[in-house]
Amino acid sequence: MKRSLVTLWAVAGLALGACGASADSAGDGKGVEVAAAFYPLAYAVERVGGDRVDVTNLSKPGTEPHDVELTPKAVATLSGSDLVVFEKGFQPAVDEAIGRADDARILDVASTVDLTVVAADDGHDHGGEHTEEHADEAAVDPHFWLDPTRYAKAVEAIAAELAAVDPAGATAYARNAETFVAELTALDAEFAAGLKHCANRDLVTGHVAFAYLADRYDLHQSGIAGLSPDAEPSAGAMKEIVEHIREHEVTTIYAGALVSKDLTETIAKETGTTVAVLDPLEGLTESSAGNDYLEVMRSNLATLKKGQVCR
Repeated sequence: MKRSLVTLWAVAGLALGACGASADSAGDGKGVEVAAAFYPLAYAVERVGGDRVDVTNLSKPGTEPHDVELTPKAVATLSGSDLVVFEKGFQPAVDEAIGRADDARILDVASTVDLTVVAADDGHDHGGEHTEEHADEAAVDPHFWLDPTRYAKAVEAIAAELAAVDPAGATAYARNAETFVAELTALDAEFAAGLKHCANRDLVTGHVAFAYLADRYDLHQSGIAGLSPDAEPSAGAMKEIVEHIREHEVTTIYAGALVSKDLTETIAKETGTTVAVLDPLEGLTESSAGNDYLEVMRSNLATLKKGQVCR
């Protein structure tokens, strides 16, 4: 059984041959086959499943998971898995493939986690001509894993679903989930302590992916772009965010890890602010500031403490 996180593209051919894997396959040396839609879900499955699971990440590392496109082989892999873990509404291509996967066991983490925080609430009046350009920011943020307490809820749901697929591993799954949740609880405490006393609580990001983090730790997020990192804000929206930065004496603005920094750097030049990278942890690359979720989150905390001038 393999423990390492592998991409769909590396194992698609093998997965086609494994389409008939049974629910108790962990007992026959093959491992429970799990397809996870993107990195945080794949990492959670790995942590909970241990050496009883083989995990396929449906999102290629280094690409925006929002825009993932699935090949026919990828769809076959998804359909042939013992369990598919995804977040409904986050990746249209995955949603569509799951709608056609009649025989696969499905876990939608959106049904187990409180997803009620909107992407941004900057307190400005965006009426009239700016209504459409800020509609994206008013949408519910899907990036729940940036709040460790919400991520823990998904971890517990994954443990329960794996136990249903592989009852013989129920005790191991529960034990692994308990260990991981304890680590997330400790991480939450680190963030709460680290961001308790900050000179500035206004968080300006290039991509409004940090609503749950901001909500959890009493920060106030404003975005240059909306939930779609590829969206280009209008001249009016750009002027408004520049005014916001100056009004709130923001000294650092944050670019995402997987998107171009050009827009953020343009705003920084206009306002005299510093650009730092805040990783929404949608995927890992060689340039990620850590080798897993926990390491990158702690790097994010260090970045925030410096950028928000916390003591």
